[in-house]
Amino acid sequence: MRQHVNPLSSNFNEIERLPSLSEMFGNSKLNLHLDIGCAAGEYLFDLALVNTSWNYLGIEIREKLVKNAKLKVFEREIKNLYFVFGNVNNISNDVRSEFIFKNLKSISFNFPDPWFKKRHYKRRVIQPEFINVLSNLLQKGTLIFIKTDVKELFDYMDSTISNNFYFKEIEKKDLNYSESFNPSKVKTNREKYVIVNQLDIFERIYIKI
Repeated sequence: MRQHVNPLSSNFNEIERLPSLSEMFGNSKLNLHLDIGCAAGEYLFDLALVNTSWNYLGIEIREKLVKNAKLKVFEREIKNLYFVFGNVNNISNDVRSEFIFKNLKSISFNFPDPWFKKRHYKRRVIQPEFINVLSNLLQKGTLIFIKTDVKELFDYMDSTISNNFYFKEIEKKDLNYSESFNPSKVKTNREKYVIVNQLDIFERIYIKI
């Protein structure tokens, strides 16, 4: 079930100060992956536990989910996982947060809210302005993964990213999964649901050039 939250609400204008990477993680030198719209974080918990050679960061717009996820990280003493509350568009535009994006090896957008009505397209997480910001912040070689079960949303995201000169598509066969953020090919809860119900999954990978 998708629980929509209006990302354009003024509630998300205030940006919390993000701790340094060494404060977030036990080993700040590990490769860093960002999952945008991570919900309750189950996917990232699975990733962090099976692949301790990467650090995982989740950004989620629903504050209660972030608070619960942070508590679970503390209770389980997981050193390669951290969660941030807020609107990623606002966070990426805050100079205090630039260090996060400059240190990323990859980003994932897994089954984001589709916002089906055309007047609500501006609420979708992937926007031309956001992709422009990422093109300025990300290092060359950083990967972006998108995945959804909504074809129209996939076309919208694909067009938005592909229209930016600094990103190009790469084929899945050319990706070395053993060296990626997800070597065990862990699936999100939504992806498991889609597979069980034999629905289509649309996905693509891009690289910063």
